[in-house]
Amino acid sequence: MTIRRLRAPVVLPADAACSVLRDAVVDIDEQGRITYCGPSATAPAPDDALVTDLPGILLPGLINTHAHSPMVLLRGMGGELPLLRWLREIIWPAEARLRPEDIRTGMLLASVEMLRHGVTTSAEMYFHGEQVADAVLTTGARSVIGGPIIDLPGMDWRAMTDATGRWIDAEGLRFGPGERIELSYAPHSAYMLPREALENVAEQAAARGALVQIHVAEAADEDERQRAEHGSVPRLLDKVGLLGGRLIAAHAVHLSDEDIALLAARGAAVAHCPGSNAKLASGIARLSELRAASVPVGLGTDGPASNDDLDLWEEIQLSAMLTRLSTGDSTALGAAQALLLATREGARALGRDDIGVLEAGRWADIVHIDLDDPAFATGTDVPDDQLLSNLVWAAGSRRVCDVWVAGEQVVGGGESTRVDRAAAQAAVATTASRIRG
Repeated sequence: MTIRRLRAPVVLPADAACSVLRDAVVDIDEQGRITYCGPSATAPAPDDALVTDLPGILLPGLINTHAHSPMVLLRGMGGELPLLRWLREIIWPAEARLRPEDIRTGMLLASVEMLRHGVTTSAEMYFHGEQVADAVLTTGARSVIGGPIIDLPGMDWRAMTDATGRWIDAEGLRFGPGERIELSYAPHSAYMLPREALENVAEQAAARGALVQIHVAEAADEDERQRAEHGSVPRLLDKVGLLGGRLIAAHAVHLSDEDIALLAARGAAVAHCPGSNAKLASGIARLSELRAASVPVGLGTDGPASNDDLDLWEEIQLSAMLTRLSTGDSTALGAAQALLLATREGARALGRDDIGVLEAGRWADIVHIDLDDPAFATGTDVPDDQLLSNLVWAAGSRRVCDVWVAGEQVVGGGESTRVDRAAAQAAVATTASRIRG
């Protein structure tokens, strides 16, 4: 078996301790899985290894646990409105004008954008999932896809739910090269669906072992009726059976102590979206309390029309900044813990044990950070905590140089190896112009 070896001065495997390995390697087999990650001195010596020396930092691909990425087509529209007005007056009318091929156009550019920022996996909630999947497979990224299930005029939640089930039954939960696509159920929210719909999703998802993505308690006033009737949205989700399976609650800003305890008891996860929450003035999620209760928490960008980018490095920074600000504790979330939210903990939140960490058996989703930047002017021969601080606080996404997904290089020198970015941008511009009318 031919082994490809990536060797670098620094490797961050994203283990529980957020270790910093010096002069280390990552070995990748022919299927695109990691066979070894550790110091060069103790690495196995395969006879036919193909060695690539990289002058920087290697770390796992980042995981975006909540996104509506095709909304790059709507970027900047209604950007000064609060959440519910923004949805009802701007976004939903614009989305009604989208064609299936438009969604592929948007997702193609969005996927390239994320890969260039080192985001290898995104959890997507958007219409026409087949188009989303096709775009992701074209760029070489990885995605967890769920077509939104919603109850609005002209939309049949039963048909949407059944369509997801048929797709899973036909393709399986995961498919594509390197299992790049995972299918999920994506009920929009408790306030956009009747109880019967939530119960139906719970039953179908449990029968297939599928993840459920759902917006929970994003804005203070969005689910007043559900709170009045059931005490809270998490309590309602528990009553209908959704908390008994795999579930990731997007945003989860307005939670009580009892809600957090319930999520923890049921093993439900949270997709924390600090940038979108701040821009829409939805509030600051109780990240410290969620982590203290051992609720799995990953980071999400939300949609590029509400954030307005797909740069998870910004979410890493904001998660730490806002947690420190809201608690008045400058030690509430450090650089290492924030980085793990975007890697190891993001995988845990999605219920995945095959991504998010550089260790034997996981897919080789890897990011190479170039050190030729003022952020690393002091070099790598500094204490571990200083190196992590420089990476998280000073460098961010701008030094992402190379990216591999399932062992295949999909970004080289900062650009997609598979997609013409200029052409993808031009296609989005043409489509967006038509949508605006």
